[in-house]
Amino acid sequence: MKTKTPSKQLIQDLLQADKAKSQCLKTLEVAFKSRFVDEKMSKLVRQNKGGTFHMNCLGHELVGSVCALGLTQKKDWGLPYYRDRAFALGLGCDMTELFGSFLGRDIKHHSKGRMMPDHFSDKELKIPVQSSVVGSQFLQAVGLAKGLQLSGKNEAVYVSSGDGATSQGDFHEALNFSCLHKLGVIFVVQDNGWAISVPVEDQTAGGTITKIASGYEGLKVFDVDGGDYEKLSSAVKESVDRARNFEGPSLIVAKVPRIGPHSSSDDPKKYKTKEQIDQEAQLDPLEKFETWILKMGLLQEDELDVLKAQWKDEVEIASKQAEEIPFPSKESVSDHIYKEFELKSNVCPLREKQESIVMIDSINHGLHEEFEKDPAIVVYGQDVADGKGGVFGATRGLTAKYGKQRCFNSPLAESTIIGTAIGMSFDGIHKPVVEVQFSDYLWTGINQLFNELSSIHYRSGGEWNCPVVVRMPTGGYIQGGPYHSQSIEGFLAHCPGLKIVLPSNAEDAKRLLKAAILDPNPVIILEHKGLYRQRAFSARAEPYEDEVDEIGKAKVIKSGKDLTLITWGMTSVMGFEVAEKLEKQDISVEVIDLRSICPIDMETILTSVKKTGKVLIAHEAAKTCGFGAEIAAKISEEVFEYLDAPIQRIGSQDSAVPYSKVLEDAHLLQKQDIENAIVKLDSF
Repeated sequence: MKTKTPSKQLIQDLLQADKAKSQCLKTLEVAFKSRFVDEKMSKLVRQNKGGTFHMNCLGHELVGSVCALGLTQKKDWGLPYYRDRAFALGLGCDMTELFGSFLGRDIKHHSKGRMMPDHFSDKELKIPVQSSVVGSQFLQAVGLAKGLQLSGKNEAVYVSSGDGATSQGDFHEALNFSCLHKLGVIFVVQDNGWAISVPVEDQTAGGTITKIASGYEGLKVFDVDGGDYEKLSSAVKESVDRARNFEGPSLIVAKVPRIGPHSSSDDPKKYKTKEQIDQEAQLDPLEKFETWILKMGLLQEDELDVLKAQWKDEVEIASKQAEEIPFPSKESVSDHIYKEFELKSNVCPLREKQESIVMIDSINHGLHEEFEKDPAIVVYGQDVADGKGGVFGATRGLTAKYGKQRCFNSPLAESTIIGTAIGMSFDGIHKPVVEVQFSDYLWTGINQLFNELSSIHYRSGGEWNCPVVVRMPTGGYIQGGPYHSQSIEGFLAHCPGLKIVLPSNAEDAKRLLKAAILDPNPVIILEHKGLYRQRAFSARAEPYEDEVDEIGKAKVIKSGKDLTLITWGMTSVMGFEVAEKLEKQDISVEVIDLRSICPIDMETILTSVKKTGKVLIAHEAAKTCGFGAEIAAKISEEVFEYLDAPIQRIGSQDSAVPYSKVLEDAHLLQKQDIENAIVKLDSF
């Protein structure tokens, strides 16, 4: 009797059924391995074997497993939060390395002992380095998705958090930006009803973020049981499909129990009743998933027991292997603050035929030239696009010439600007050059700058770097009042990992901008508003297109023998003019324009001090705790024996910068103040 050939549809159905079974069993494996890792880590903490902090993930395993296995490994991106170990395992993170991270060992990924456990980082698996800052990953995921969209890549970006993180402004800013740009982001909120000890009724108006998030147009919202494999899988598949097809972002809010404490240092009995603890234990998603697996006939109970024993053995082996990995060396503690980078200055001193331009024009020309050379450069910020081109005109013409994909307006949100720039730089292609409209308004973005951008290379053990340029108009002398006149370089200098540039003239501004764009590290450019269109000192013959200047090199803008004046920004202009005047009175002042304060060129400073023996440091910022104090300390430590007089510092008054011209002049450092200080120090 002739056997009937199966139809193509039947074969497809059988293959799909086999694939579905395989996916279920793989999910079961990942979820249980995560559970067993939890149990083992908890034991290691009690045994005091090197891991002192354990983040409990019990109850969250199924969500992370389903999400990870719904993505394509090494194609899609993951930004999982610290209670999402199951996602990390499901996407392919090595279990031995996760134990190594827990024990603070020198491993290839996950920060090499710099971060606490479960702060995942694996460049091979496209998991950018995560931090302890709740919710900071949202904007980075959105920026990453924007970069992928610009490249036309249909790669999904997963980002997760607990429900507590949805109270952060960054969460709502991320939803807003992703909906505005229709980005392929999958937001997953693992809602266990607690933010450590704070219950949801004290955390979220209405009891769930789904009601609030549903108001964002273009956001697909799923509210699911985190223990329901079928509904979870369906939500993840639809979300991934939306991301692949450039249909916009999705939000999956998965209700899960937090079985056990927030962490090894937490005692839930202090804020949960026994009834609450017992009820959460009864909602264990793994028990529910086991029951479903058996009911569907995918495994027999004895087969399940065998698999669980095998997975537990694998966890034990990984733990023992991790204990054999050495700790990082003490000598490596300062490695990876900056990504290694060397740029040789290329400066042409002969430009007689070049037109003299002001600083704002040189910045604009530099941006246009770099846009022409490198299509990966993207500019955005508030008011930077279209005909306006920024409130000072630095970005004018970019949108018209290169399109809205490369120069566009951001929402009025500094955290959005910096956070998305971090994410956009993760793809290894794009170079965001973003503008914060005034340095006075940076502070709402300071978390993304200080806690995130500055330390990503360090925290990842050198695995990730962020070539982000942040341009900010800064400084006073234009009657801007308290919120348009601040000089913030002293604050920024206290944050390792940032490079900080302060040009005082058109040629330095253009060359250093180009150097910043080429640099693989984050660079902050503080552009003095009062010098944008100043001609007497700051206007210069325009540098040629290929000219660039090394960041971290000061310039002696006037030679002298009696006294060294150290300046930057506006005080370089004032100091030069004062030195020119005093030369006629037989006082020879050597003026140093630092041009960048991180890194700082101490070699040029110390060489000058050895020559003159006297030092005056002048800066526009308030004197107390200004960056001049750091320079003075370094000089005192290095060349004290060469000093013929005490180091002197002058700065502005210790108050906010007032609006009235009379009060502003009284507050800010003036040329006469510099002159008086020089004359007094010269006579010492």
